[in-house]
Amino acid sequence: MELSDEIIINAPKEQVYAALNDPEVLQRCIPGCEELIKHSDSELEAKVVLKIGPVKARFSGDVQLDTAGAPDAFSLTGQGNGGAAGHAKGGADVTLTADGDTTILRYEAKAAIGGKLAQLGSRLIQSTAKKLASKFFKSFADVLNEETVA
Repeated sequence: MELSDEIIINAPKEQVYAALNDPEVLQRCIPGCEELIKHSDSELEAKVVLKIGPVKARFSGDVQLDTAGAPDAFSLTGQGNGGAAGHAKGGADVTLTADGDTTILRYEAKAAIGGKLAQLGSRLIQSTAKKLASKFFKSFADVLNEETVA
């Protein structure tokens, strides 16, 4: 499964990059996130509860960040396990482009799933993934807009 999108965020690039590396901001924005622990600048651990179609599962997983191109670009890879519901792994490449007082965030993500989740059908999984990504970035933009106004 592949996803890509472009979002305009009303904040300078440095502020957007800092927020994308702030566990508190990310935990507020990730749908269903119960816990997000930053072990280092390149390692995060997350606990997320998701409902996909008829399957509700608690996932725990690890995320690795590659910030070699920061703050203009970075990559992340991760994998999560939802017990009997299945597992997922994937990654994303993110680029940030300054555009005056705003930032254009582009991402390309790939994910693979297995277990019960894989039996739900690719259309349901794809539409759910798009909704979750959209929800994350809307929340993320809202949080940054609040911080910029405050």
